Amino acid sequence: MKIKSVFFILLIIITFTLTACMPGDNNFTIEHQAGFFFGIWHGWIAPISLIVSIFDSAVRIYEVNNTGFWYDFGFYIAIISGFGSVSLSRKKIKSSRSRK
Repeated sequence: MKIKSVFFILLIIITFTLTACMPGDNNFTIEHQAGFFFGIWHGWIAPISLIVSIFDSAVRIYEVNNTGFWYDFGFYIAIISGFGSVSLSRKKIKSSRSRK
């Protein structure tokens, strides 16, 4: 029982940490735009941003106040490395029918 409560508290802390810098939460302005590293961060937390954006219309998946190419590049790298690597790490199952 104690391990479950520690796990739950740790999960809550991790969730709040991950959602601290959501895209579209007015942290970025024209003077202070999101750059390459924020693009990577926003790409990593994109699934969480999608869920939060259902309940909060101010939160977006993509930050509109960004530096342009470098933000897009970081966002794209994070999306591909996070979701594309899942398909690369799966083992391919060969069916017995293909061997016959």
